[in-house]
Amino acid sequence: EVQLVESGGGLVQAGGSLKLSCAASGFIFNEYAIAWFRQAPGKEREAVSTISSDGGITQYAVSVKGRFTISTDNAKNTAYPQMNNLEPEDTDTYYCAAKGYPVASMSAAPYKHWGQGTPVTVSS
Repeated sequence: EVQLVESGGGLVQAGGSLKLSCAASGFIFNEYAIAWFRQAPGKEREAVSTISSDGGITQYAVSVKGRFTISTDNAKNTAYPQMNNLEPEDTDTYYCAAKGYPVASMSAAPYKHWGQGTPVTVSS
């Protein structure tokens, strides 16, 4: 059974940092592209960042570029976004997603596997 479990969310002041984790199981991690999305109640799910299965290609939303860094650790079957210089506008629930193809996408549709989400709140 494919499982993605996010952790690391919480409350942080504006300008602070958080590093989320997505622990994966039930599939060959280094054959899947990984993405992070975020969503607030009543809003559409937004792509934050993606990474190809080999880690060689990353993509970022304009709103987080230069502040967030996505990475994976194949030995731990875990993906991370390092989120720096957080802003109140980054307040959302963050979701990890996996796609059974090496190339990632900034669209949610191709991702068949999702975690339960971890909430991030940035106070001003």
